[in-house]
Amino acid sequence: MRWEAQRLDLEDPSALPGMPSIRGLLRSIQVPEFPGLTFHEVRSRSALNHVPGESAMPFPWTINPYRGCSHSCVYCFARRTHEWLEFDSGRDFDSQIVVKTNLVDVLQRELARPSWKREHVALGTNTDPYQRAEGRYKLMPGVIRALADSGTPFSILTKGTLLRRDIPLLVEAARQVPVGLGVSMAIWDDALHSALEPGVPTPRARLDLVRAITDAGLPCGVFLAPVLPGLTDATAHLDAALGAIAAAGATGVTVIPLHLRPGAREWFMAWLRDAHPELVPRYEQLYARRAYVPAEYRTWLQQRVAPLLRTHGLDRQSGGSARGATDAIATGVPGDEEVGFPAGSLPIGGMAGVRPRAEQVSVRGAAPVDPWEQLSLL
Repeated sequence: MRWEAQRLDLEDPSALPGMPSIRGLLRSIQVPEFPGLTFHEVRSRSALNHVPGESAMPFPWTINPYRGCSHSCVYCFARRTHEWLEFDSGRDFDSQIVVKTNLVDVLQRELARPSWKREHVALGTNTDPYQRAEGRYKLMPGVIRALADSGTPFSILTKGTLLRRDIPLLVEAARQVPVGLGVSMAIWDDALHSALEPGVPTPRARLDLVRAITDAGLPCGVFLAPVLPGLTDATAHLDAALGAIAAAGATGVTVIPLHLRPGAREWFMAWLRDAHPELVPRYEQLYARRAYVPAEYRTWLQQRVAPLLRTHGLDRQSGGSARGATDAIATGVPGDEEVGFPAGSLPIGGMAGVRPRAEQVSVRGAAPVDPWEQLSLL
């Protein structure tokens, strides 16, 4: 396994039966309170991941406490990153969770270096820092304190309601540095939610988290992402979602259509063939050329969403930046080794600081063409 980039050379005889000897692995464990999950505890060489300079991301550094994610979202863009560890991008991604147990100590050392420029750091750009493993390992409080105490601005994007535990700590941190918070939501139909993101807290629970954050005096943006063509892009669905987001007090919304990178594509398309075979030809054509939807679909979606934002007053919100922050949180990062902005995202509602590449901006003035009715245009 290619773990050497993340761990020190340590061995532990307590690996589970059948687990190959991995240089640097402390131990692999299964515990009753997390059935179906295996935690691979490692010692990380570094905590801060540098974003390549050519990337359009609005932040230069990321932190990923965990690899793999028990949220088990079928559409998750980060699935392929697990293959770097010689796990598969399906069931292994959902159940084989790598935990950087010494993350906080390493981070504190890195932040104390004279060369550290206190640039913005983003969390939640690959796998969720508030997934179920965080309930056991409690890495995030140490990460938050280390960043705030060093004067480093940061942002967090999550689907995990466990962030509620750390709201008092985040309020304290926001007095020291700019803090950006965002909650990701995609699906509002209970059956579809259970099928596509079985390990994620319910939409209602995440809306309650948004309200708890804003009630604490912190801004909280929402990523309505991903919008699933033919499944969640109907006007009624979008209207219900945006209305609920507005009622929860969100300070901004960013709408992102589904993108299907290798790794996620295989698993999502397998689910689609079983659950909605009638949509398979449309998806095959829509995503035939690349992982991202064509400009025509982005334009169509933007024109559908814009009046709904006005209706719910979200077009006047300032976005997900924190007090004094100029950076925004974003999602869609492939992983530690490679970073790229989610092409086709629509930073609607003012997620401050996002500067998408030209290819991400919808075509202004184009006619509102329904891509389902005129797929020949795609």
